[in-house]
Amino acid sequence: MYEHIVMFKFNKNISPEKEQDLLRQLKKLKGNIPGIIELTAGVNVTEEVENQHGYTLGLRVTFKDKRDLDNYLPHPIHQEFVSSLNSVIDQVIVSDYQI
Repeated sequence: MYEHIVMFKFNKNISPEKEQDLLRQLKKLKGNIPGIIELTAGVNVTEEVENQHGYTLGLRVTFKDKRDLDNYLPHPIHQEFVSSLNSVIDQVIVSDYQI
């Protein structure tokens, strides 16, 4: 199995409503993209502010195998979500690993 972990750091152009909309979009990926076994996403509520570094939204997606992860990345629904970030994203951290 593979985990796909993403942390989003938004710029000052993002409104709280837009961030919530993006969260809703992320949660809809499961059920709409084949190969996703489990998906969780949420707003970062850590009290470790010094370690947050401005990353306010997190995503974890579990896949059965590397093939499913590889098919997820170019999937049109995933790419549509990525495109929706263009005007509001500063940085993204991504980590994929086998479990």
